[in-house]
Amino acid sequence: MTNDRVLRFPGVRDGWARFDGPAGTQMVDTAIAAMADWAAGGDNANCGGGFDAADATDALLDNTRLTVARLFGADPAGVTFGANMTTMTLAFTRAVTEMLGPGDRVVGTRLDHDANVSPWRIACERSGADHVLAPFDPATGVLDPQAVIDLIDERTRWVAVTAASNLLGTTVDPAPIAAAAHAVGARVYVDAVHAAPHRPLDIAALGCDVLVTSPYKWYGPHAGVLCADPALLDELPVAKVRPAPDSGPRRWESGTPNLEGIAAVDAAARFLLDEGIATIAADEAVRCTTLLDGLAAIDGVRVWGPPTMSGRAPTVAFTVDGVHPDDVAAALAADRIATWAGHSYAVEAVAQLGLAESGGIVRAGVVAYITDDDVARLLASVERIAAR
Repeated sequence: MTNDRVLRFPGVRDGWARFDGPAGTQMVDTAIAAMADWAAGGDNANCGGGFDAADATDALLDNTRLTVARLFGADPAGVTFGANMTTMTLAFTRAVTEMLGPGDRVVGTRLDHDANVSPWRIACERSGADHVLAPFDPATGVLDPQAVIDLIDERTRWVAVTAASNLLGTTVDPAPIAAAAHAVGARVYVDAVHAAPHRPLDIAALGCDVLVTSPYKWYGPHAGVLCADPALLDELPVAKVRPAPDSGPRRWESGTPNLEGIAAVDAAARFLLDEGIATIAADEAVRCTTLLDGLAAIDGVRVWGPPTMSGRAPTVAFTVDGVHPDDVAAALAADRIATWAGHSYAVEAVAQLGLAESGGIVRAGVVAYITDDDVARLLASVERIAAR
């Protein structure tokens, strides 16, 4: 990692070691500027007008769809914007509900963030369909694709799977799961929120019908992005107001878009494209390896999930013997080190690990602006906590 990259994140200049990135990263400088410039530049209008600012608004949406499509190998005609992944998934599954019925099946996993579990559970409860979840190996944190495939049958209509666990960092290859789902006529919905900052993603290679993510996890603003087959978006009975388009992505973007946020989404996506996600990931892997090895060497500390960087994103879940995760996070915060404690909304995963009653885990994420010094500070602080 270069110092120049760290300098592009104004939010990390306050002396804190920001390992809280899995819940939301700091914005890159170009995204901050893009948001401010849009708000101040006079082009801020609305869609479909007959004057220059309205034309600029339409162009902003079109151009950002193209940029995001390039980032994820998507069709720009199927790129939609919203508040965040959770909100967009709830809206999507409400539309899917009308296409489900008794006897149908939706397959998910216990590794997923609840935003890719509960919306599907609600859809099944309302439609009478069955909702089943594939387990992962609690000893390694690994989700065997076969565990998901074994639940797919001719009744299956949708399969919802993560590309990376937001809790353990475990990565998942959706491709064999998608192939099995498509073989029985089912669709595949991939939660790429945690994977998107850490590995190149291509919808065709993943084999999914829908990919959803949140730009505030990849150095952008608080927003959501859903990429899908345009024909699928036109087919589903989304709730909308009558004047909204009957086809295309604007059919799904209820109301006026968050235009200044979309300007920042474009800039954040361009940052990833320009820097190269593979390059960022290689730098992150160096620091996360040091973090993994360092935590594993501390007496009384247990690392959950894959023990090395093989098959994982640079996110580490750990516990300290005899110390509640909330207390660990509070002690780290006293040293100006930001982490998260608890279930991080991966409630099924924490339950399968047997940690629900003991407070879950402490989560530390390595992202593009984490330095070697940050890692050293975290390890030294955890060592002091474990020695108490």
